[in-house]
Amino acid sequence: MSGINLADKIVLITGAARRVGRALALSVAQAGATVIIHHSRSPTEAEEVRAEIDSLGSKAYILRADLSEPTQVASLIPQALVYGPLYALINSAAIFEPLTISSTDISAWERHLAINLTAPFLLSQAFFTNLAPGNEGRIINILDWRALRPSSDHLPYTISKAALAALTRSMAVALAPRITVNGLAFGAILPPSDGAELKGIIDNVPANRWANLDEVGQALIFLLTGPSYITGEILHVDGGRHLI
Repeated sequence: MSGINLADKIVLITGAARRVGRALALSVAQAGATVIIHHSRSPTEAEEVRAEIDSLGSKAYILRADLSEPTQVASLIPQALVYGPLYALINSAAIFEPLTISSTDISAWERHLAINLTAPFLLSQAFFTNLAPGNEGRIINILDWRALRPSSDHLPYTISKAALAALTRSMAVALAPRITVNGLAFGAILPPSDGAELKGIIDNVPANRWANLDEVGQALIFLLTGPSYITGEILHVDGGRHLI
């Protein structure tokens, strides 16, 4: 392991005010990094995360942007750079709607692609473009075990995440050697935000349990501080769910 110290690093995390994004932000802060908390419409939750990070002795800043609007996406990296050079971009923000092929209309399809795929692409492109000469960086895309095992449920979400997995690997080649690009594919981390029935969710999880949020954080810190020779990888943190 390269043993990179995050104490002098700035990390931008999209969707960091709530749910898994919040857990990622706290893990990065506990590792000593300065965290830029992005949110779209969760100002109260973003302030709560910032207060918690402050209590840990780390720094945090808040930026708001609607990731479905390309102009707002384009402004996010320049706004973040006001606080200093970015070391890492974590594309965590996503929407997850229970839509099938029959219930998916063009609006829902485009909404999922805009937030789950186009925004990470534009942010990664801007991250690369604005990386200072001589600096190195890391991009981590938050995926889902469904991305590698697509099924018919949550159709536009699944397809957008599958495309993000492909983008992860493509950018790993395109942005090398200065930027590593990897993915974290999650499984049963938190109860579904869409209110779906919990019964049966872990029936096909070999680990036979939900993840602990600290396990999610450990995986993230590994990709942020571990060997820069690892790029284009998708690390499953799903208790083996993608195998079934």
